[in-house]
Amino acid sequence: MSEHIVPKRTYIGIWASLMCLTVVTALVSWVDLGQWSAVVALAIATCKALLVVLFFMHVKYLSQKMTILVIVAGLFWLGLLMALSMADYGTRVLQ
Repeated sequence: MSEHIVPKRTYIGIWASLMCLTVVTALVSWVDLGQWSAVVALAIATCKALLVVLFFMHVKYLSQKMTILVIVAGLFWLGLLMALSMADYGTRVLQ
């Protein structure tokens, strides 16, 4: 399999974006957003995770079939973990 060569400028830009998002995460933690706090925190975390997966793990440069396979596998594991967590939560006895 051939490697895709990514310019250093791209990596530096992604790193700068990750650092900016980290600062935004820290700043947002000081703001009381009520019930939206978790949503905003998860949205920022998702953006950071997407940048890491797409560029540092080179998923962006894989074939479309492989990208779909990675997405489906990730969603499968997320669904499995959520189902097991909800099964545990649903069988707890409240006293």
